[in-house]
Amino acid sequence: MFKELDPLLHSQLRLAIISLLVSLDEAEFKYLKDKTGATAGNLSAQLEKLKQAGYLEVNKSFRNNYPLTTCKISKKGIQAFEAYVNALKGYIEPDEKRQL
Repeated sequence: MFKELDPLLHSQLRLAIISLLVSLDEAEFKYLKDKTGATAGNLSAQLEKLKQAGYLEVNKSFRNNYPLTTCKISKKGIQAFEAYVNALKGYIEPDEKRQL
C-alpha cells in the first residue's frame, strides 16, 4: 500500500527549502533564494507556510541596519522530511518489487 505524501512537502519549492535546511544548522534568506532560484515574494510565502506548520523556525533581525532573516529546520520538520522520504521510497520500490 502506498503511503500518503505530505502535501506541504510535495511542493517543489518547499521540498527544496527543507532539503537544504536538513543538512544545515541555519540558513539566511538570501542563501535560500540563491539556491532555489525562487523570487523573494514566493520564497517568503513558502517559508511562512512551513513556519505555520511548525517545520521551520524563522528569525528576523538586523545586520548593519539591514533586515536579516534566518531559517532553521525544527525537529517536527526533520521528522516530516524523513517520513516524506520514506513514503517516497515506497513509490520507487513498492513491496511487490522487493519480494521478487
